[in-house]
Amino acid sequence: MPELPEVETVTRGLTPVMEGHVIDHVVQRRPNLRFPFPENFVDRMAGRKVDQLTRRAKYILGYLDDGQVLLIHLGMSGRMTIHDDRTAAVPAPEKHDHVDFVMQGGAVVRFTDPRRFGVITLIAADEVTSHKMLAGIGPEPLGNAFNSAVLAAGIAKRASPIKTVLLDQKLVAGLGNIYVCEALFRSGIAPNRLAKDLKLAEIDRLYREIRLVLEDAILAGGSSLKDHRQANGELGYFQHNFRVYGREGDGCNAPECDSTIERMVQAGRSTFFCPTCQR
Repeated sequence: MPELPEVETVTRGLTPVMEGHVIDHVVQRRPNLRFPFPENFVDRMAGRKVDQLTRRAKYILGYLDDGQVLLIHLGMSGRMTIHDDRTAAVPAPEKHDHVDFVMQGGAVVRFTDPRRFGVITLIAADEVTSHKMLAGIGPEPLGNAFNSAVLAAGIAKRASPIKTVLLDQKLVAGLGNIYVCEALFRSGIAPNRLAKDLKLAEIDRLYREIRLVLEDAILAGGSSLKDHRQANGELGYFQHNFRVYGREGDGCNAPECDSTIERMVQAGRSTFFCPTCQR
């Protein structure tokens, strides 16, 4: 499932063709994805200007000029790709191309989702913090509201493994399995340590590495393991920089470490770690 860096990469790619631009019309090719499309979705979108395009956790939010907010979640396999009929013919839609946002000026933003686990819906602007998909989400890890003190307070009484605690979206928004594994390795913290047992110096280090690994991944266009594509159709390449994720049985690439990367299952998710570097 796309995590924060992938969704941020897509949002940044869409911004030049959507933010400040008018949606001429929408082509909707099926009645539902994970949920049914809003009633009269096509009519409600026609002629609307996208005043702002932003990201919240793993959601893309398009604030429209009539007070609606276009909420998009990429689900397991969703991607959004820009085509521009001013430079090349827009390709004919294929089986899993479910929605086209046709912008005035020629750009077409196509939503593709083979597994149909994504979400496209409309909510009111005053519902952004209270809507069931967005309510209770914690601070953005790259924003000013998240720091080592906030992280320390959030895990202080948590008698669960730090790996599973960091996946709690109420603690911090947008973190997923890949980047939690990578941040814990960079921090030298074993994923099965109880969150409440971390020392302040370790929490400070973990906070810094969470930010750094997310920033590095965004610069690399995210990680393309199966379905993720940037808005221009190109693959992300941060997967080539993984230090532990997906590397079970490979040698640890930390200097002077001759251990191999191991895998264990925590809360139904695979955790990759170095038994020597992480304590």
